[in-house]
Amino acid sequence: MRIVLARTQGFCAGVARAVKIVEQALDKYGAPLYVYHEIVHNTHVINAFRERGVVFVDDIEQVPLDRYVIFSAHGVAPYVVEQARERRLRCIDATCPLVKRIHKQAIEFSNRNIPVILIGNQHHQEIIGTSGYIRPDLLYFVQDADDAKRLPFDREALAGYLTQTTLSVDDTRNLIGILKDRFPRLIEPQRSNICYATQQRQDAIRELAGMVDIIVVCGSQTSSNSKRLRETGEKCGVPSYLIDCAQDLDLALIKNKESLGISSGASVPYAVVEELILRIKGNFPAAQLFNLEDSGQTLVFPMPEI
Repeated sequence: MRIVLARTQGFCAGVARAVKIVEQALDKYGAPLYVYHEIVHNTHVINAFRERGVVFVDDIEQVPLDRYVIFSAHGVAPYVVEQARERRLRCIDATCPLVKRIHKQAIEFSNRNIPVILIGNQHHQEIIGTSGYIRPDLLYFVQDADDAKRLPFDREALAGYLTQTTLSVDDTRNLIGILKDRFPRLIEPQRSNICYATQQRQDAIRELAGMVDIIVVCGSQTSSNSKRLRETGEKCGVPSYLIDCAQDLDLALIKNKESLGISSGASVPYAVVEELILRIKGNFPAAQLFNLEDSGQTLVFPMPEI
């Protein structure tokens, strides 16, 4: 068996920054430390922080008065920030800078009275946060082609669109195509809203699909970008599976395979990938590991004051 490791592994820049923010805040302020929503969508990261005294809350009122609270990498709506201030909480913002850029675009659209089509999962924390920067009377959600076809605009209407950063590149391209066909005056963001790491990993999956019989994606079920990787592999015609940890892999799935591809979501610690490789090689001693050379493109976001 050949084990082929996809080009891009480990934390993306936004996740690495958010995790580092929590670590530094723990070191400086100690436990308990409160985080509004899961800092990133990965079971291993969340459990490790819980063991160190981090308390994840879904309601700002769950944070005691005058305590520190960290906003997750997915971003929060302005009303959440206001609620935190009313409780005299000391806020540390771990929102990914790429998501912050989308918030800025949302504000610009609203200030110009331009309707905003927000493409993504309406219940995902990132979309909930972004929607808070758009005037309610200008906000329209689109999750699939049917939603795009139902938008109540005239053909000549002026409207803009923004997208969730962790969507499928192909699916998003198709939705934008529908919107452009319906609304010729549609305003695009200055730059694609799809995260560079999401794009890179989906490209890496497509490359991997041409080389292997089966793909295993490391990532949690709560992770949008991890689920999109599994879907991308399937769309390329390769059986693809999403696992949270090495023990989740059913070894019967790979028993008679000649080649196995491994990828991981942007919020997955590289140690999870290493554990998976060790488990596979422990059960298939003759398996050989092949590492596809990484693109070498690294991005590091500046840290806020902690």
